Amino acid sequence: MSFRVRLTLVAAAAVALAVVLASAVVYVVVRDQLRAEVDEGLHSRAGEIARIPLEAVPSPGGEFFLRIPGPRFGGAAGYVQVVDADGKTIRPPEATVPIPVQNRAREVAAGKAGSFFYDASVSGTHVRVFTFPGADGYAIQVARPLSEVDDALARIRTFLIVIALAGIAVAVGLGLLVSRAAVAPVTRLTEATERVTETGDLSERIDAGGQDELSRLAGSFNTMLGALEESARAQRQLVADASHELRTPLTSLRTNFEVLMSERELPPDERRRLLDDVVEQIAEMTTLIAGLIELARGGEHPTEPENIRLDLLTADAVERARRDRPGVTFAANLEESVVRGVPASLERAIGNLLDNAAKWSPPGGEVEVGVENGTVTVRDHGPGITEEDLPFVFDRFYRSRSARKLPGSGLGLAIVRQTAEAHGGTVTAEQAEGGGTRVILKLAVPSEPPILKAFSEAT
Repeated sequence: MSFRVRLTLVAAAAVALAVVLASAVVYVVVRDQLRAEVDEGLHSRAGEIARIPLEAVPSPGGEFFLRIPGPRFGGAAGYVQVVDADGKTIRPPEATVPIPVQNRAREVAAGKAGSFFYDASVSGTHVRVFTFPGADGYAIQVARPLSEVDDALARIRTFLIVIALAGIAVAVGLGLLVSRAAVAPVTRLTEATERVTETGDLSERIDAGGQDELSRLAGSFNTMLGALEESARAQRQLVADASHELRTPLTSLRTNFEVLMSERELPPDERRRLLDDVVEQIAEMTTLIAGLIELARGGEHPTEPENIRLDLLTADAVERARRDRPGVTFAANLEESVVRGVPASLERAIGNLLDNAAKWSPPGGEVEVGVENGTVTVRDHGPGITEEDLPFVFDRFYRSRSARKLPGSGLGLAIVRQTAEAHGGTVTAEQAEGGGTRVILKLAVPSEPPILKAFSEAT
């Protein structure tokens, strides 16, 4: 059963239930109103009879008949009979069938109960009976037929059933219209999903106008498609860039291996130079592949973020940079700072900043490193970055004209930007006063709980 059919059935069932309940309420109200009018008429007739002296007239056969002015049995004013405490009745002479006497009527005659109404059947006629106390030892009963009321109620029942059935039919029709309008966005979403599945075209979008839940779902679907499209584009670009960057060292390696494996006798110096080139190219490929793997993770980390002393992490990275770059001086000014992140990723990003600064520093140059309030600043005194290169220094595989002569893969700063964004931070590069380049890595500082903050301020 489709969602549209279920929605139609639910809507129709809800409307049908409301129509049935409303019809039942209307029927009960009308029935009570009609019967109340009959009861009121009987009560009025009983008041009139109470003011008229009743007379029992003997018949030639020795029986007694009730003489009372009023209409005959079935008249609008009702039919009257008297009941004694033994249940014997005295009726008008024209009444051949008595009103059924209940035990409670005998109790009224005996003075043990009060007035009451009840329904009875007299010769197949549905009547309403009102019993009230009369003279001592007697009760008076006044009856009126309910034929007109029953006929009216039967017609009302028929009308209400017809109205209920018509209402249910209308509810089904409206349910179909409502379900079609309600399911239309879901249908469009399903069709778009099927088209994306069949064609693989992630540029598909859905009209997400409106503020309801389905419009928000369509907007979320469009956002997801956009993210997937960007991810696919980035993956294609990564593969293309990686293929291009790996082609050069692989070609060089193949050439060197072919020369080394040839039958031609090589001088020892040339053979050593070729072997050194092979080792250097392998190291370059290793660095390139490691960078590609880091970028392919897309900011995902196998470990959970934690609070980190950024100054201590930077100090460790500076010590490693000093060992790897003995020809460059690193001046560190590190203030205590706590950030939240993954230590290995942040350490790799800071190491890339230091390595990039050292690469551009002249022999004996100085690299200034600072940490303050979740921000790492690295400044070198090299030639600096030109205005035309500044917007692209954090792009993958981007290398300026002057950098193409230096070793490197062009992934170091791209990894720094990816790490910064994964940690909710930013990284920027700018020309420093007096020459060189300043790179600023800003990370989010975890908020301090109010109790600890108040305690630290107090101390």
